[in-house]
Amino acid sequence: MAETVATMAAEQLAVERAYVAMLYDRLDELRAEKTAELAAVRRSESAGNHQNRAERDAFASHYEDRLAQLEAVDHRLVFGRLDTHEGDRRYVGRIGLATQDHQRLMVDWRAREAAAFYQATAQNHMGIRRRRHLILEGRDVAALEDDVLDPEMLDDEGVLHGEGALLAALNQKRTGRMSDIVATIQAEQDRIIRAPLPGVRVVQGGPGTGKTAVALHRAAYLLYEHRERLRKAGVLIVGPSSSFLWYIERVLPALGETGVVMSSLAELFPGVVAVPERDPQTAQLKSGLDMADVVARAVRDRQKVPAQAQVLRVDTHRVTLTPRIVKRARDRARATGKPHNEARNTFVKIVLRELTEQLGEHLNTTSGNVMDRSYLAEDIRQARDVRIALNLAWMPLSPQTLVDQLFSKRHYLESAAPHLDAAQIEALLRPAGSPFTVADVPLLDEAAELLGDLEQAGVRRRAESEREQRKATDNAERALQNMHQSLEDVGADGIVTASQLTDFNAATQHRMTAAEAATADRTWAYGHVVVDEAQELSPMQWRVLMRRCPMKSFTVVGDIAQAGSATAAHSWRDALEPFVGERFALDELTVNYRTPAAIAEAAVDVARAAGLDISAPRAVREGEPPVVSRVGPAEVVGSVLDQVRSELELVNGGLVAVIVPEDRVPEIGAALAEEMPGLVGAGVRRLDRQVVVLSAWDAKGLEFDSVVLLEPQALLDEVGGGVGNLYVAMTRPTQRLRIVAAAGLPDGLDRF
Repeated sequence: MAETVATMAAEQLAVERAYVAMLYDRLDELRAEKTAELAAVRRSESAGNHQNRAERDAFASHYEDRLAQLEAVDHRLVFGRLDTHEGDRRYVGRIGLATQDHQRLMVDWRAREAAAFYQATAQNHMGIRRRRHLILEGRDVAALEDDVLDPEMLDDEGVLHGEGALLAALNQKRTGRMSDIVATIQAEQDRIIRAPLPGVRVVQGGPGTGKTAVALHRAAYLLYEHRERLRKAGVLIVGPSSSFLWYIERVLPALGETGVVMSSLAELFPGVVAVPERDPQTAQLKSGLDMADVVARAVRDRQKVPAQAQVLRVDTHRVTLTPRIVKRARDRARATGKPHNEARNTFVKIVLRELTEQLGEHLNTTSGNVMDRSYLAEDIRQARDVRIALNLAWMPLSPQTLVDQLFSKRHYLESAAPHLDAAQIEALLRPAGSPFTVADVPLLDEAAELLGDLEQAGVRRRAESEREQRKATDNAERALQNMHQSLEDVGADGIVTASQLTDFNAATQHRMTAAEAATADRTWAYGHVVVDEAQELSPMQWRVLMRRCPMKSFTVVGDIAQAGSATAAHSWRDALEPFVGERFALDELTVNYRTPAAIAEAAVDVARAAGLDISAPRAVREGEPPVVSRVGPAEVVGSVLDQVRSELELVNGGLVAVIVPEDRVPEIGAALAEEMPGLVGAGVRRLDRQVVVLSAWDAKGLEFDSVVLLEPQALLDEVGGGVGNLYVAMTRPTQRLRIVAAAGLPDGLDRF
């Protein structure tokens, strides 16, 4: 009997290996085909009109995108098979594949026909008799495992059982990069992934429930299901830190999507990479929606009426700029409703007209002759005194200049924020030229909205472009004149124009993808926005994101219990109600796939002891409880070294994180690097090392095989810390948690 089962298993494995080999052959054919098509497009002549070149660039972009997709899906190309009651077999993989004559070979995991792979159960089999998992190593099938949904198949000798695809995936060593879960998506996750596009969908889930994976797979699904709508508008994914984005950046390409924009909260404003806001009071002051009014008043304060009349020199003449002229021009400019920099044009025109009329009347009176003096307008516009006076009254501004001066000049801040007391003003003030902080980013965005483009700079850029074009055309005309006789001799004179020659010699502009264009354009309106670790966002940060997606199509994932910032909301209702009212759907993930139960329970005890009201998701594995080492202050570094050495042996090639108070990252990182050269990385960009030293904040959303946590009480007490950060740190490991403490232990840990 056992031999029969083994023989049948071997036969089925051989069948699946042959089919998978055929799928990879087809993938290679498509790659070769697209590579050839792309090469042909690139070899095509660059001559022709703008439309020809635009079409060629569009084809090249299409082939590049398709080729990138085909290159990215090689790993675990196919992972499932569905056997239906009708006798059909349906293979499920990362993308859809078909033969040259359009016979389907494999279904994209996002297609509706593939939903049963994730959602079918014995109670609701959805027309499926058997769900088979294909476990691949490289391009070969290493093992098979069947989920039987039809009771009549339970005694079938051809049914194959194994460890369990989900548990096998959970027990794999971490690599420092997030892997997709496309082969092991669970039913409650799949329902969220395939939920309708419109509206705000909040996904609440404790540590290890797969919130981030669900969010990324949902983005891939929406791009597949709503390709036409989202292809041009794009999808924005916002994460808490650059380390988090580095950690997840390979997931979507592995799912066949390469055109998504990713940004941390620090990089939401183009051209600015903000630093953390260290002072919780300052962060709190900048987080409220009242700061929108502060920025608005700061802009209006730059539209000044002088206290007294100014005499301005125009060549040998004098004109008087009165407060009444400036106020009238200012009121008219404001009435246009345009942003500051654009409304300035109206202001300038009105002032110049008044001064021109004033000077003209003076000259007519003194000369006794009434004549056309329209030339005076340009004289006044070019007069140095006039230009200075106009700028003093209504200076064109960039958002960076406005925000920098708002927080570095006391009189500006006191005028713009009259509701703040002296201590609060003092907390916000800083030296001019200080780096922008994460809390400044929404204020920069608000300022940009109110200021509009620096139109004057735009005029200069357009003028420079026009000058370059005229210069190129002049050179082309001279070249044709020099070649006149030669062209006439071959009968080609007059066939080629200077404009055509200029276009031919012009460098082909890079055709920006939607993702590239969106990244560079602050005003870009995305079709959908995914926000991870969303419990950390302040009201002003939500205001920025709502502006990025006017249709308010969001996937919001997070865990209120893990909030660690001073500006975090206490509930999803508090966070979202100012922007969407009650128009959001709340889904909850209830299973912890990452953290062993013993560690998860300890983290919950600590959180509840600190007053957090949290629900603990059910863990699928038991695991070991945390191990606490109490040491003296002088023994801390040595104890951490011992713990890391021990864990490196146990994880056998896996990843170990050392999570420490933020101010000790350099010290502990240097000590470990000295003892373990080449193995240790300190800081948010070193997740590619086997041992990573980082703060609790930078650990958000990440996972490791083992975690060594230093001074948990200090994580509670540090600036910007709190129980949320400690809760996050304790729930990062997939295997073991080791705690080193010289100071006292927080409530909930004292039993270990």
